[in-house]
Amino acid sequence: MTIRLAVDIGGTFTDVALETAGWLHASKTLTTHDAPERGVLIGTRMVLDDAGKTPGDVTQMIYGTTLATNLLIERKGAPTGMVVTRGFRDSVEMRNENRYEQYNLNIDLPEPLVPRKLRLPVTERIDVHGRVLAPLAEEELSSVARVFAQEGVESVAIGYLHSYVNPVHEQRTAEILGELLPRVELTLSSEVSPEMREYERLSTAAANAYVQPLISQHLARLVDDLAGIGIRCPLHLMLSGGGITTVDTARRFPVRLVESGPAGGAIFAASVARELGLDDVMSYDMGGTTAKICLINGGHPQTSRHFEVARMYRFMRGSGLPLRIPVIDMVEIGAGGGSIAHLDAMGRIAVGPESAGSQPGPASYALGGADATVTDADVVLGRIDPDDFAGGTMQLDLALANTALVTRVGQPLGMDATGAALGVSEIVDENMSNAARVHTVESGQRVETKTLIAFGGAAPLHAARIAQKLGIARIVIPPDAGVGSAIGFLRAPVAYEVNRSFHQRLSALDIAGTNQLLDSMRAEARPVVQAGAPGEDLIESRIAYMRYVGQGHEVGVELPIRVESPVVDERSPAEFLRAYEAEYERLYGRGIPGVDVEVLTWVLTISTTVAKPEIAADDTPSSAELVPTGSRSLVDPDTGQLIIATTFARQTLQPGQSVPGPAVIVEPNTATVVPATFKARVSGAGHLILERHE
Repeated sequence: MTIRLAVDIGGTFTDVALETAGWLHASKTLTTHDAPERGVLIGTRMVLDDAGKTPGDVTQMIYGTTLATNLLIERKGAPTGMVVTRGFRDSVEMRNENRYEQYNLNIDLPEPLVPRKLRLPVTERIDVHGRVLAPLAEEELSSVARVFAQEGVESVAIGYLHSYVNPVHEQRTAEILGELLPRVELTLSSEVSPEMREYERLSTAAANAYVQPLISQHLARLVDDLAGIGIRCPLHLMLSGGGITTVDTARRFPVRLVESGPAGGAIFAASVARELGLDDVMSYDMGGTTAKICLINGGHPQTSRHFEVARMYRFMRGSGLPLRIPVIDMVEIGAGGGSIAHLDAMGRIAVGPESAGSQPGPASYALGGADATVTDADVVLGRIDPDDFAGGTMQLDLALANTALVTRVGQPLGMDATGAALGVSEIVDENMSNAARVHTVESGQRVETKTLIAFGGAAPLHAARIAQKLGIARIVIPPDAGVGSAIGFLRAPVAYEVNRSFHQRLSALDIAGTNQLLDSMRAEARPVVQAGAPGEDLIESRIAYMRYVGQGHEVGVELPIRVESPVVDERSPAEFLRAYEAEYERLYGRGIPGVDVEVLTWVLTISTTVAKPEIAADDTPSSAELVPTGSRSLVDPDTGQLIIATTFARQTLQPGQSVPGPAVIVEPNTATVVPATFKARVSGAGHLILERHE
């Protein structure tokens, strides 16, 4: 019997999901930041006990973590050095001269991960075509190694000019430093991000090197701890791009783990969309620390190769450290259950991005926290039952939540606890709604036509209010929504993506060179996937990033898949042009006739197949009688008045039954608030479908 276990470490909670024989068991426990492995073991034991299984029964484990992200944000990575082409020592500090706030003379920029004294130049030079202009001065590497040894460097990023075209100097440098510094981790920019744009490539290499030693140590401890309790099955890691991979690959490229948890959530929402036959979807994942929004079209989440971490200004693109890695494209804001509410300089209520996390946590956790948070507001507003939080594993303190809200928010504004709680809730809901509007418009789409799929411990509490603000008429709350990201790990394929820059115009496409490039990319990706999924059928997808000649940025275009060899032939330029023009017109409304198109970067992904779910048939209304579990007082956000909402246990609801609002539908790891303007029905597959009515 196949028994699969998935673990998602978040900023506040560690979620665990176990799947066996079509049954799903889930648990949620507080994240143990001092030793994340401890929280994994606690949650794993809980879910195994619930399922009546032993550690030795587990046949596969999939793991996602925020550890790499936190190391970058908190600047707690390993002492890192960098070797660069002479004359380019300050490339990562000069950045690309873009100003994310054009008229602000005092903008803050993130400090490079590697200080200047540890960015050491070496004589070498390769031109843009890969020709060696100046050979590598190998004798200079001895002094470089001495400096790194004296400074206690544990990891080194090697980033030479134009190495994405010809990596020979980086490879030779790694050989020499590997002999001189045998205990130091080495990252080659030509391996971690083999693309043009020097600053982004070096920034990605530096980030990979910065987190590599600690991630490697953490994964080694985790493997040992799991083996210690009897779990010796293969361990796979969730990648930011939506696939899973082996521990060895994750240790080599830990920077690809930075968005692994949110990626699992997007995969989960995409699987639900395919199951329900929904083509136009927005996923909404709200946990304890952040909220994530992703657009899903045709059953697949949007992807990107651009990501920023450690932004100086949370919502300002360009204010963080750029990473050129495969990621699922989403917007992430500091709006989780633990996000701290405060008054800004103008005396207005503000929420986040700082979070109380799991230690000390919201005031209502009674673990020493005194700050007012979104969770405290939800407790005061009646959305969370203090006696039945996280499946009854935690008792919340209503009095402490009241005190925190009055002290931190209410008193300066002349509000009581209820007024302060409603203000905090409305601000955080508006923040999320605004982020969703902007993200949708930037993607050339309409928000009001979408179905909202909500999951995560806090999302079902806020989903209906956000739908009201956005004009969305339908919401889906999947089963076990509280641990959605962990379930997404179980739905993800084993996959690996390879990027290569190969600049050429479609009017003069190098057919032989392009086929050779794609063959080499395939040869790199296929063994990685086969190692994680031996014997399984594999599929291939290709994307080209193209632009009109003269433009500064590219558009990703999925290329037509041709099974026969070669995959690129004399028909390809016209096919690629048609695909590009269609995508460009979708994004911007019209193309630019008579202008040549150029390709900058090619992307090839190898993955296992994902079974296509059967689209659920129309639900038949049920005549079974609704059996409420009681009622509770809620604060209506439209009027600020108390209303009485009927409560239901989700596990007692039958397919086809409808629940009119106002109501609260409770399950072990979350609760769904149904306003009076919505009606909830249970689909045949167990999803809660909330639909707005007049």
